[in-house]
Amino acid sequence: MQIQFVEVSNFRKLQSVRAELAEETTLFVGANNSGKTSAMLALRHFLVDGGRFSTHDFTLSHWQAINQIGKRWETIATDKEAPAASVDDWTDVLPTLDVWLHIENDEVHYVRAVLPTIRWEPGRIGIRLRFEPKDVEELYIQFTTMLAAATDTKAVAAAATGKEVTVNLWPLNMIEYLDRELRKHFTIKAYVLDPTKVEAPQGGVAQPQTLPATSVAVDGNPLSGLIRIHEINAQRGFGQASDSADAGAGARAGSAGHRESRRLSDQLRTYYAQHLDPFDKPNPADIQALAAIESAQREFDARLEECFELALNEVSTLGYPGVTDPRLKITTRLRPADGMNHESAVQYEVDMTPGEAGQIALRLPEDSNGLGYQNLVSMIFQLMSFRDAWMRVGKAGKDRTAANFELEPLHLVLIEEPEAHLHAQVQQVFIRKAYSILRAHVNLGDDKKLRTQLVVSTHSSHVAHETDFANLRYFRRLPAGAPGTVPISTVVNLSEVFGPGMATANFARRYLRAAHCDLFFADAAILVEGPAERMLVPHFIRNYYPELNQSYLTLLEIGGAHAHRLRPLVQHLGLPTLVITDLDSQTAAGAKTRPKRDEAQTTNNTTLRQWAPEVPDVDRLLDLVPARKIRAFDGHSAVRVAYQTPINITLTDTEEEALPYTFEDALVFSNIDIFKAMNGTGLVKKFRDALNEKTTVDDLAESFFKSLDTGKKAEFALDILALEDPEKFTVPLYIGEGLEWLQSQLQRRKLDIVRADPDAEGG
Repeated sequence: MQIQFVEVSNFRKLQSVRAELAEETTLFVGANNSGKTSAMLALRHFLVDGGRFSTHDFTLSHWQAINQIGKRWETIATDKEAPAASVDDWTDVLPTLDVWLHIENDEVHYVRAVLPTIRWEPGRIGIRLRFEPKDVEELYIQFTTMLAAATDTKAVAAAATGKEVTVNLWPLNMIEYLDRELRKHFTIKAYVLDPTKVEAPQGGVAQPQTLPATSVAVDGNPLSGLIRIHEINAQRGFGQASDSADAGAGARAGSAGHRESRRLSDQLRTYYAQHLDPFDKPNPADIQALAAIESAQREFDARLEECFELALNEVSTLGYPGVTDPRLKITTRLRPADGMNHESAVQYEVDMTPGEAGQIALRLPEDSNGLGYQNLVSMIFQLMSFRDAWMRVGKAGKDRTAANFELEPLHLVLIEEPEAHLHAQVQQVFIRKAYSILRAHVNLGDDKKLRTQLVVSTHSSHVAHETDFANLRYFRRLPAGAPGTVPISTVVNLSEVFGPGMATANFARRYLRAAHCDLFFADAAILVEGPAERMLVPHFIRNYYPELNQSYLTLLEIGGAHAHRLRPLVQHLGLPTLVITDLDSQTAAGAKTRPKRDEAQTTNNTTLRQWAPEVPDVDRLLDLVPARKIRAFDGHSAVRVAYQTPINITLTDTEEEALPYTFEDALVFSNIDIFKAMNGTGLVKKFRDALNEKTTVDDLAESFFKSLDTGKKAEFALDILALEDPEKFTVPLYIGEGLEWLQSQLQRRKLDIVRADPDAEGG
């Protein structure tokens, strides 16, 4: 048994999305405020604790519709023709979670209570969890009563004062009423779905099936006994005491939700009590420990009696105890768990060089260790605890009640932002080892009878780097559409991005693992040709484009011959993308040459020929208008190419047109006076000498072309950074136009979000 996918509707910014879960580890990735947190909260609210719901969990776009329900209900009392209050009023705005499970032949007995038809064959089972009114009639009565009371109060106050009352009394509308009374009136109900009516998402938008009017909620929790759920949320607060070691009793699925303790010592005490305590359901191995505790307790009692003898005799002189009064007896009660109930229960021993015999060990308390190590040790121990709780290890396995004895066939573990406080290498180690820790039990391992699925949300490129590309689920932000709506999200299954062809997919996987980029967390992407651009473009952005400098950009050095291979990926991610590449002019025979007009030259750049602008002719490329350099992905994002374009310069007295070949000579043509005086070696020296010797643009361009053929471009960029402040340089025109376009794209996106969603719905 495993969860194939979940569909979330009307929950925060997830208006209708599908997230497919991998067999083992699934990673939720995406830029800030893209919906990852909303997805994790949806899983926690529906599967762990329905008491966490609030009005802010309803998609903000639906608030107006919810208030319209309240207004319609106001008219029912006075309009006898108006239809009665019904749950149908709420259908389109209710948060839902559809859980689709794959069931094997030998697992049918687990789901017999939720089989959709008597002819169902083993395969897919769907269960909808919907947050809906417990009793619509009761909600209607309570809401309209409170509304009428507020109206009457204002009327009485107006009559008494002779003035109109302008104060708004609660409840002003349905949303305001539910702010206080939501949990009183709403609950989670479960419904069985029809596997034959599953539809694939369209344009990234899920198509959850409509429940028939005759649908009846399932009694109880249909996931109980099917799924054991544990969670580690992002608000860990290490170094602080926790109120509770385990608040999982309220979990919906398998009664096993888990809000983790914030201290390792708390976790150890809880683990000891659940699995190791010899006083709880002792087995033969505990007898020796119990005998030792009992012996120690008798000796301690005897010593206490001896020590308190004089004090008790003194009390007896006061007339107590009398003839019929019970006598005072002091005794002890030793329990091993009490020995862990103090601040120093967990310590860290400091390594030290060997010294004299009897040298004491040096130890630090739990709080003195770094937050990163506390976080790592705590999370690892929690995963072990989750596994052992599911497998009923130790004392937990001696509870023979029916609810506890039968193991759930599926263990779902949710981890939010494991990278908190961890440095990069530890993040990678954790995500590599987490799943294997959850399976480290004699009855688990590679056995598929009992399944474990791990779902992790992250902002860390290091965590994403260690996860199989096919297991990434990218949350893509979409701007607000119609007036009154808010930005929403879609989910991209990256295993489906490249289609059936493997060459491009393999390139993208290998490149992204080698580049260790943060493409999945950026607001926009810049793909550059070579090392010089990679080093200098960030300086241009920092000095001339402040809004870009404040955005989350990823800059990848990939080259014109390969940038187009990332086309399916950036298109599905919906990232505004700027490709800074080279013109790469060649003769009709295919020989490399510097750009010249009217010589039937073509570009050897695959990106320019196959992606954007899909123009091979150099003469056309040189005169192409900016709008033709853009290729839209959809209505929300696009790619723009930036390649070398003509620059008008004056060497003597006449202005002439220069046609750069690469970024390096374009930079020189744009900053002639600086390079004429720049002292340096390599390409810097060759460019300086040419500028001071050549008198025509044609000769100068030819000299640059020959120098670039053998020069070291990365060394050129390093020399520039060492010799001159990048702030002094004029940005080459083609790069400047590209960066201006990218900045305008991010400004437009920001305005969409700020205008429609000032409060944001979480990320």
